[in-house]
Amino acid sequence: MAHQRKTLVVVGHGMVGHRFVQAAVERGLTETHDVVVVGQETRAAYDRVGLTSFFEVGAEALSLLPTGAYDDPRVRLLLGTEVLGIDPEQRRVRFAEGDLEYDELVLATGAAPFVPPIAGTDLDGCFVYRTIEDLEAIRDAATGARVGAVVGGGLLGLEAANALAQLGLETHVVEMAPRLMAVQVDAVGGATLTRHVERLGLHVHCEARTSAVTGEAGRVTGLELQDGEHVPAEVVVFSAGIRPRDALARAAGLAVAERGGVLVDERCRTSDPHVWAIGECAAPAGRMYGLVAPGYAMAEVVVDALTGGPGTFTGADMSTKLKLLGVDVASFGDAFATTPGALELVFSDAVAGTYKKLVISEDGRTLLGGILVGDATAYGVLRPMVSSGIALPDNPEELILPAGRGGAELGLPDEAQVCSCNDVTKAQIVDHVAREDAPCDSPACVTRCSGAGSTCGSCKPTVKKIVEDWFAAQGREVDTSLCEHFAMTRAELFEVVAIHGYTRFDQIVAAHGTGRGCEVCKPAVASVLASQLNHHVLEGPARTLQDTNDAYLANIQKNGTYSVVPRIAGGEITPEKLIVIGEVARDFDLYTKITGGQRIDLFGARLEQLPLIWRRLVDAGFESGHAYGKSLRTVKSCVGSTWCRFGVQDSTSLAIMLEERYRGLRSPHKLKGGVSGCARECAEARGKDFGVIASEKGWNLYVGGNGGATPVHARLLAGDLDTETLVRYLDRYLMYYVRTADRLQRTAPWVDSLEGGLDRLREVVVDDALGLGTELEAAMARHVDTYFDEWAATLEDPAKLARFVSFVNAPDVPDPQISFTTSRDQVQPAEADGPVQLGATIPVGAPR
Repeated sequence: MAHQRKTLVVVGHGMVGHRFVQAAVERGLTETHDVVVVGQETRAAYDRVGLTSFFEVGAEALSLLPTGAYDDPRVRLLLGTEVLGIDPEQRRVRFAEGDLEYDELVLATGAAPFVPPIAGTDLDGCFVYRTIEDLEAIRDAATGARVGAVVGGGLLGLEAANALAQLGLETHVVEMAPRLMAVQVDAVGGATLTRHVERLGLHVHCEARTSAVTGEAGRVTGLELQDGEHVPAEVVVFSAGIRPRDALARAAGLAVAERGGVLVDERCRTSDPHVWAIGECAAPAGRMYGLVAPGYAMAEVVVDALTGGPGTFTGADMSTKLKLLGVDVASFGDAFATTPGALELVFSDAVAGTYKKLVISEDGRTLLGGILVGDATAYGVLRPMVSSGIALPDNPEELILPAGRGGAELGLPDEAQVCSCNDVTKAQIVDHVAREDAPCDSPACVTRCSGAGSTCGSCKPTVKKIVEDWFAAQGREVDTSLCEHFAMTRAELFEVVAIHGYTRFDQIVAAHGTGRGCEVCKPAVASVLASQLNHHVLEGPARTLQDTNDAYLANIQKNGTYSVVPRIAGGEITPEKLIVIGEVARDFDLYTKITGGQRIDLFGARLEQLPLIWRRLVDAGFESGHAYGKSLRTVKSCVGSTWCRFGVQDSTSLAIMLEERYRGLRSPHKLKGGVSGCARECAEARGKDFGVIASEKGWNLYVGGNGGATPVHARLLAGDLDTETLVRYLDRYLMYYVRTADRLQRTAPWVDSLEGGLDRLREVVVDDALGLGTELEAAMARHVDTYFDEWAATLEDPAKLARFVSFVNAPDVPDPQISFTTSRDQVQPAEADGPVQLGATIPVGAPR
């Protein structure tokens, strides 16, 4: 006899409600229950954790259910539907259109933003920060506005401040606590975070209570603080916390916690045995949890209860890692050292803007918690250590010191929880790659199958390392996919593009990838296309693939301004051109510095000033120095035999010829060269990706040298070459590197990665063992023949010039968050706590 199917109603379709339905389907609950999901919003569940990215990626990219319906036909989704009430005695849910009977009811109604009970919150220009519709309204209000303020300096408050900053508003953050993110970080961490935020131009007001919102003619004009200070604002966003949406439960007579929230037991069951509550509306043991991970855990517990399992909710990991306004912040475990006898181990670097604290047990053997500000790279390993029981090393400071190992070699036990958002352990990750039936073959596959890293993403590096370590231990080849969207290496992708003649990213991803791409594959494809086609990086669809520097043909600096670096081949420059650079620097008040690469860098240019500056430089005969691109930067030279009494060859002429030959060559990483006129090596050629040193018989060619964080000396590839042969070998070497190196791989590790290393490279370049010599030379010849100056081309194209405005909705307004000081008679970025040397601060908006 068939069992009668039951009806399960879920009220609320946010992230937690959606997770509950996913778990119900995965664990077979829909075999016995018809599931009806009721969402008050007209949109299906979307990622509220990544809400700020809405301005960049749009609503569709945030959706957790893009089709608007579940694949399982036994799940029905009702959007834009309000529940008017529930009747636990009759087991009915009441709508305007009628009632719906249920056997089990799950409340996942979430929380609502808290707006303080002060005057003026009903004025036009006041908003909360909770939904996509809220962000759309804020965006509309920001058009034409200059100043905005956020009430609240916690997690959501800083996200809201980030949104206002993205919209081009001078932004104030008003927080009544003594520091930002008071729940997550301590006093020193809060001070470090504040310095970061203020360096970005935001104004922080801590220990400040808002007493009223002021306005004129029904519009917001600012905030009145209790100490009498007035904060000007045309847009005000309230993000001062949340309150559980428990009105339905209260009206139905269900028990609620003293501070709000539906009171539930360890199984997330309310005072009615057939009503459950999960997420922000629930209060297990009287406590509300305002993060998504505890809500997910509650969803799993209820599904477990409804399927006869023993799961309970006895608390949750409140660890948090996120990037706020470009600043890494993480807090995990007992971050405030409340455990009796707990010890604190602190590393603080005020210059670098990093603060790291580990809380350790009294015996020094166990990690209890920690705080990371400015650099949270170790979070993925440190957080699982808190609950895993793994013993700390003898020198635990190595975990947070800059040169430390970051816990990479410690080895997590199988039971360590790697992903707290989705409760995935190391053992479960390994199980996905080790299983005999349909094993995962990449970290991306593990993320899709297990959920590890799919919510906040902070554990993805740890997931990747666990998968790769397991593959290596089994003697299996480690997955070298470019990213989850392309199951091939950069070198393989390069060949695919060359063979098929693709010219656009959408063609490539449609034919050989999946999805829409990411911050890894898009710039990599842009580099490949630029190397092969030598098109303008801002041409057509290619412009959306570029990172910030290439997108604006300039290097962005710490205070949001840009640097201007004209090419000065070989370091040789005429007096007339020197005068032009000086005049440009003077007229635009730019910081001026002669670099180690024999160029003159001009710093402090605002985005809208770049075309004006480059017009004058291009008219004077300068061209882009490509300081912003993964391409050739400089070929440094000494004065050689022309002037030096020790010189044996004309190094300057050769350096100029090589720089002009290889300028604009897009490559996996930046390239630098050098030419020295004798063995005294004044051009430091052996510290470059390619270096040429003169000998009595010709030129010695060195390759695979790097400066930077891990300096490597270049090694001799061939000696006593005439100029023609030297150029031929260099053409082959550079194009072979461009074709075969991995993404962001410099020449030194690339040479070492070749099977046979330098000897193999010599076989390919000098002996032409692969028969590629003519092909590589022809590829370089095409590059040389099609070279053009990107900035000159940009100045002649109105569509490209239209990008160079600080704010789309106010193109003539300079960024008000950029401020400067003066030091040694030159401008420098203003620091929140003052410059290193005394100088006069230039007020925001003042002419420079």
